[in-house]
Amino acid sequence: MAVSALGKLAGLANAADVIPPLQARLRDSHAQVRQYAIKALSAYGAASRSALADLKDISENQSEKDYNRRDAAKAIDTIQEACRIAIEESRQSCLKCNQIVDADEYARSMRAFQRVYCDACFNEVYLRRRNFDTQVELNKTIPTDGGQLVQSDGERIIADFLKSRDIAYRYDERMQIIEGYAIRPDFYLPEFDVYIEYWGMDTAKYKIGMLKKQEIYQQQGKRLISLGFQDKPPLREKLDEKLKKYIRPRRD
Repeated sequence: MAVSALGKLAGLANAADVIPPLQARLRDSHAQVRQYAIKALSAYGAASRSALADLKDISENQSEKDYNRRDAAKAIDTIQEACRIAIEESRQSCLKCNQIVDADEYARSMRAFQRVYCDACFNEVYLRRRNFDTQVELNKTIPTDGGQLVQSDGERIIADFLKSRDIAYRYDERMQIIEGYAIRPDFYLPEFDVYIEYWGMDTAKYKIGMLKKQEIYQQQGKRLISLGFQDKPPLREKLDEKLKKYIRPRRD
């Protein structure tokens, strides 16, 4: 969380103070810490040029987690493009107002949205997204065994099952699954690079969004476990059965 926070301070913190400790975390023994360090470094754009060699090593390391290799490759592209912008070898325009952005604006917007925005449009998009996120958080009213609040009974069952199996997960966390498009998987299992979606509604609008989301997962070759309200009451059994495709059974 500390490493992630340093990434969110891009544009405010002194890059010279932040880059060395972030770069050191690229060699952390925990894969998730390395992942947050990779993403944080990309937010500092051209200032992170000293980390390019380390990021390249990660992107080419066959023993590294797939998601870290992928994120390292993206970070390299972002940092190199920011460097080019900084020395005026290339120019990038804001997608909303078409204003030319500088290297820092490019790095921050790519880190947050995988899209290019100037600072003014970045703030507008960020505010709109924050309002949406706030509404989502207000809908989380059902507690899990671990004390986390989720949006539905189905999500509660899934969270409790994963906790009972000691499987680490991220819940409702926005992430970049394809370039230029961010989604919010219901659950993501970073250790196994597996996504879990619980489709809890049956309206026409909801189904359109569901099909679009499933199409994105399929196009990108992501490992997706789909569950729905029709899988209840044996939801735990359904999840256990589908997880066996990706995870070796563990003893309780």
